[in-house]
Amino acid sequence: MKHAEAYVLALVGLSNAAPMPQFSLPSGVSIPGFSLPAGFSLPSGGLPKPTRRPGFSIPSGGGFSGGLSISSAPALASTAEPTGTLPASVVATPTSRATQATSTTLADGGTVGSNCTPQGSGGGNTENGVADKNCCTDLTIVFARGTSEAGNVGTVAGPPMFKSLRSKLGANRVTIQGVNYPADAAGNINQGASGGPAMASSVKAALSQCPNTKVVVSGYSQGGMVVHNAFSAQGLTSTQVTAAVLFGDPMLRLGRVGDLSSTKVKEFCASGDAVCENGTGTITSAHLSYGKNADEAADFIINAAGLS
Repeated sequence: MKHAEAYVLALVGLSNAAPMPQFSLPSGVSIPGFSLPAGFSLPSGGLPKPTRRPGFSIPSGGGFSGGLSISSAPALASTAEPTGTLPASVVATPTSRATQATSTTLADGGTVGSNCTPQGSGGGNTENGVADKNCCTDLTIVFARGTSEAGNVGTVAGPPMFKSLRSKLGANRVTIQGVNYPADAAGNINQGASGGPAMASSVKAALSQCPNTKVVVSGYSQGGMVVHNAFSAQGLTSTQVTAAVLFGDPMLRLGRVGDLSSTKVKEFCASGDAVCENGTGTITSAHLSYGKNADEAADFIINAAGLS
């Protein structure tokens, strides 16, 4: 037998790496010696014990022709996969698209998540962007309607201003919440106490849900008194509220709104409106004219909130 044949047979033993049946050579037969090819060497200390591979077996009574025993042929080192655990810093945790889509934590720490529903363009006499936990936006308006107005934002002053804000900033940057309070005649007597707590609660909810939003409070007629009460009796401060816009405010004579800077307060009092000029309950056409101030009010809010 030639050396090349012995080398091939030795490599077969290396690749099989499986236990071989033991047998002896016939009398008078010997295995010729051979040398390893140039550049090929065995590791010092011998080779590790071979590992049986599943799915491979030597047929009973099998072997290789020529009467050659390869029971002592060197075996390749086991290629079994290493076991153990990776450090926590390099273990990747797969995240499904479904999990990503239902995340409920915002980067700003609020409680409204990325699976929220946008409030949209709104419209009508009811707005519940905070109560419905709609998506966080740059700006949140909490508005108190006037006496006997429908819904929770009425129709005279609030909706025209909301429309202008949404047009100027984009609906996806504005949240509107109406103050849910009776807005009845009794509220005029208690000077806004009927709605002050609800306004303060809506402001706090807005900031809890979306800490980075800029909150502006606003009110029309009796709603103006609600704004004053939210500061004076319910504890709202300029750390929570960015600005205030009031229309036909019966308490205009106070000359201030809580601790807000005068540069952060806008009072609209139409000429001939006895409600804000004199603080009386006489309703004139001037008191119903504040829709015309929508764009000016919106511009003031955008500037006061530092938006563009």
